Amino acid sequence: MLPDLDEITITETQTDAELSAGWNVIVYDDPVNLMAYVTLILQRVFGYPHEKAEDLMLEVHNTGLSIVWNGEREKAELYVQQLQSYQLLARLKRA
Repeated sequence: MLPDLDEITITETQTDAELSAGWNVIVYDDPVNLMAYVTLILQRVFGYPHEKAEDLMLEVHNTGLSIVWNGEREKAELYVQQLQSYQLLARLKRA
């Protein structure tokens, strides 16, 4: 016997806190892009000064990945899309 539709309630909502909670933009090392190119793209996408972009690039190169930005989900998704459009291996992950 199936329950009446009136008896079934499915609630799936996300609060503003869940949507704006920390999201990491992660750039992974790849064998294709030159270090100078990665530095340039980090400057272009995030507006970082050369020194900060270079430090993040070196972290990617030496450890295999770097969290290059943290913040709200919508902005993080945009950054990942921009980095991927420059052929960088980037992903979004909840902090």
